Amino acid sequence: MDSLRMIETWPVPTAAAAVVRADGTVAGTHGPAAQRFALASVTKLLTAYAALMALEEGAVELDEPAGPEGSTVRHLLAHTSGLAFDEHRSMAEPGTRRIYSNAGFEVLADHLAKATEMPFPQYLREGVLDPLGMAATELEGSAAKDAVSTAADLIRFAAELQSPALLDPSTVREATSVVFPGVSGVLPGYGHQKPNDWGLGFEIRGGKSPHWTGETSSSGTFGHFGQSGTFLWVDPQAGAACVALTDRAFGPWAVEAWTPFTDAVLAELRQ
Repeated sequence: MDSLRMIETWPVPTAAAAVVRADGTVAGTHGPAAQRFALASVTKLLTAYAALMALEEGAVELDEPAGPEGSTVRHLLAHTSGLAFDEHRSMAEPGTRRIYSNAGFEVLADHLAKATEMPFPQYLREGVLDPLGMAATELEGSAAKDAVSTAADLIRFAAELQSPALLDPSTVREATSVVFPGVSGVLPGYGHQKPNDWGLGFEIRGGKSPHWTGETSSSGTFGHFGQSGTFLWVDPQAGAACVALTDRAFGPWAVEAWTPFTDAVLAELRQ
């Protein structure tokens, strides 16, 4: 895909990108597909998928207590537990505000570790990474932000998100649908959004403006971006997913580069 060559113009030392169709075929790649990059908050997608697996296995339930008083597994996944961004303190009643929280995902991982009687990185490895052949991907710390991976591995994960084999497709549909609709909050890097739509670990495009995806991205687009200059989105209407990994921290450069890039990818897919 010619549109992927746009990453060559990004002001980053190294970048890799790929597009995966809904049937799992790779529409195109550009850049070093085997190079490992820090994922930052794209890690949350892997953590959420492992949590959904624990749900299907019966190890946890979405509405069981987890986190601060009144919070559940569902609240933690949807960033509505009330926990602060990087501190284990409550800032709001559960379900009332979309407070983006690394702490919430760390609490979630601890909860899953107790429920499955297995360290969370091991559960993620055995439940998600190994079955998908994601051998280069590792969780090296926080379940909110400390995974490393490659474009080649995330191609496999993006294919799974579009045609689930590890989970029932209905579970993935629920996870990528709005949870606690109407709740507002701050989308990091893009300001206050009302509503700030989120699923179970997956950020949902909805009608947000500004946003890190494209102006032509469908409202059902879901995924995540990371402060390490990374993103993964799935646009069901386009029938494709896109992965981009860089080694430069998110900043104004990304705000300027990512939206036209996504729009170019979507335009080429429509041809």
